[in-house]
Amino acid sequence: MDGNNRWAKQRGMPGVSGHKVGVERIRDVMSACQELNIQVLTVFAFSSENWRRPPKEVEALMSLFLLYLKNEAKALKKKNVALRVIGNRERFSPAIQKAIGDAEKLTEGGLTTLVIAADYGGRWDIAQSAKTLAEKVMANELKVEEITEDLLDQNIAMSDLPPLDLLIRTGGECRISNFLLWQAAYAELYFSEKLWPDFDGEELKKAADNFHQRQRRFGMTGDQIEAGEHA
Repeated sequence: MDGNNRWAKQRGMPGVSGHKVGVERIRDVMSACQELNIQVLTVFAFSSENWRRPPKEVEALMSLFLLYLKNEAKALKKKNVALRVIGNRERFSPAIQKAIGDAEKLTEGGLTTLVIAADYGGRWDIAQSAKTLAEKVMANELKVEEITEDLLDQNIAMSDLPPLDLLIRTGGECRISNFLLWQAAYAELYFSEKLWPDFDGEELKKAADNFHQRQRRFGMTGDQIEAGEHA
């Protein structure tokens, strides 16, 4: 969800104002996902690299995150949306950690899932999976030669959710910035010039339309796909 700071700067406003408007866009996009029967929406709220930002901005982001968790959980439950947070929670304050747990518990069982990636990084995610398997090897629960892509995948964040189909980057930047690296192996990529506070439900629908016009081959040929063969 890139472009909050730039959006605010263009309007002579502090960066946190852009982040506040950005929270509202999550609501819009989530509603559009439900209209389109999209099962899972994952938003990159705070990367593991974002701790390097100015302390005042980090503090404001943490306050906004806590406020969102406390205020949105009931609304998400009413909309039948389950909230899940992925990432390293250890660096968050006890208050935020508790709010995450409370929100996840309150909304569990929702038909649609909203995943918030916070203190998350794709490399961290892969490393955590590798660490889990290494610990099993050390405990003689797993042999090195038994390690496969499938085993790594089982320990990656969101392994129990449907595979990632479409990765959207807003703000005009053409990179994925350490987001869902493992999960994005076969995802379609969509780059929007819109800054995140301007990316509403209609923009999400445009991205979805673009996705449905693509042919996904997964290593096969176009002729094979058209013939009805499956990866």
